Amino acid sequence: MRILYIDDDAGVRRLVERLLGRRDHEVITAGSGEEGVELAREGNFDVIAVDHYMPGMDGLDTLAALKATGIATPVVYVTGSEESSVAVGALKSGAEDYVVKTPGGDFVELLERAFENAASTSQLRREKAEADAALKESNDHLQLLLREVNHRVANSLQIVSTMVSMQARLLSDDKAREALGDTQRRIDAIAQVHRRLYSSNEVQSVAMDEYLAALVAELQETWSTLESPREIRLSAEPLRLHTDKAVSLGVIVTELVSNACKYAYPEGSAGEVRVNFARAPGERFQLAVEDDGRGMDPNAPPQGTGLGSKLIVAMARALSSRVEYDRHHAGVRAVLSAAS
Repeated sequence: MRILYIDDDAGVRRLVERLLGRRDHEVITAGSGEEGVELAREGNFDVIAVDHYMPGMDGLDTLAALKATGIATPVVYVTGSEESSVAVGALKSGAEDYVVKTPGGDFVELLERAFENAASTSQLRREKAEADAALKESNDHLQLLLREVNHRVANSLQIVSTMVSMQARLLSDDKAREALGDTQRRIDAIAQVHRRLYSSNEVQSVAMDEYLAALVAELQETWSTLESPREIRLSAEPLRLHTDKAVSLGVIVTELVSNACKYAYPEGSAGEVRVNFARAPGERFQLAVEDDGRGMDPNAPPQGTGLGSKLIVAMARALSSRVEYDRHHAGVRAVLSAAS
């Protein structure tokens, strides 16, 4: 090792230089803190030793000056005092280790061992810092790739949605056109998740309050007309869900809101649909979609194709849950509770 030894005692400096030199170490010495700091700036040392008791700039002052210059070389603190407060102060100030100065060669052996430990610890710290930096760089790269993937998926889904809309406009069959409209809304619900992901700093989970706000705004624009105005009100707490859960929940909200807008109120009348998303006890969330319309006959056949109901069941199953209907509510109130 290349060692810088800072001590005002010339005899100790010569002893350390001679004994460590015999062990193939290169030892450079300094007789004061000021001289030691200057040498540390100029030389490339593996380890630095600093004596505590020195006139003028003592050991702690020297240690502070070394740290202030940005020198990352590990420091071993040397003192003739066995007071624990001196050692604690040195360690708190950034020393890797300390050695109590004793007469004879034992002190130099302890010093060499401390040097080896300090150099090894410093090397491990550098390797860890390099590994952390490499990991961060890799993670940042993956985040960028995921964001780009979500961007491309959202764009592709938007193209599919546009194609479905164009196809629907070419159809003369009202039921077929309505079915394609439902398909388009389902695609848009999924695309909205990916838009949230690529526009956010977090690419593995979705802020549900923001996502539901955008989704409800799209549904409001779709279903509210001058002839049959629909007011879709949203109350959503800030809660993040994994992408898969967000997609399932988005499809469920789209189906429930669309059903309420289509079937809850008579044609040509106004109506309100309320969407509530909130935290529930035990790391869970609860979704409720309700209206004040004509209600639902559980024994009546589906008013549409029945695909929407099947989708709701399938998406709820993906959340390890089920949608339950409040029979005491005047209109229709659908509730789902699942783990977040």
